[in-house]
Amino acid sequence: MSIGQELSSIDFQSMIGGPLNAVIKAQAQSAQTSVDFIKSVGFNAADAATDPGKPTMVTFEYDKPVESKDSEGVITVTPTPFKLTVPILTMLPIPFIRVEEVTIDFNAKINSIVESTTSSSSELNASLAVKGGWGPVSAELKCSYSNKKSTSATDKTERTYSLIIHVRAVQDELPAGMEKLLGVLENNIKEVKAA
Repeated sequence: MSIGQELSSIDFQSMIGGPLNAVIKAQAQSAQTSVDFIKSVGFNAADAATDPGKPTMVTFEYDKPVESKDSEGVITVTPTPFKLTVPILTMLPIPFIRVEEVTIDFNAKINSIVESTTSSSSELNASLAVKGGWGPVSAELKCSYSNKKSTSATDKTERTYSLIIHVRAVQDELPAGMEKLLGVLENNIKEVKAA
C-alpha cells in the first residue's frame, strides 16, 4: 500500500468531526448547567419545573451613622440599624462558559521500507573422454548442469498517528435577557431601617 493510499484510508470525518461534536455537546451541557444554576440558586420555588417562584433574597443587617439636628442646630451622629435586601443572583458570578476556539492537530508519520534481493548462478560442466585400445573404440561423455536462484524480499511499514486537540473556553458575556433580569432585580434592592 502506498503512502497516499495509507493517508486516504484514514477516517478524517471521525477524527475531525468527533472532537467538534464533543465540543458542541459540551457547550450544550454548559448552557444547561447555567440554567440549572439560575433556577436552583436564584429562585425559591416548590416546583421549579412549573413555577419559577420568587427570587432568592439575602438580607443584611448593619449599623449606619445617621445625622440629626436638634432644635438648637447641634448635629448628632447616631448609629442606626438598617436592613438591606438583595437578590442573590446580583451578587454571584453566573457561569456562562463559551468555547471560543478549538484547534485540532493531526500528525501522520508513515515509514515504508521495501527491500528486494535477487541472486542467481548457473554452472555447466561438461567433459568428453575418448578411449582407444585393443578392442572397439569406446567413448565416454559426461555432462552436468546446475542452476541456482534465490530471491528474498522485505516489506516493512511503520505507522505513527497522533491527534492533539486544544480547546479554549472563556466566560461569555451575559445574554441580553439575563442582563435585563438582573437590572430588574437590582431595582428591588431595598434599604430600610431595622425595626
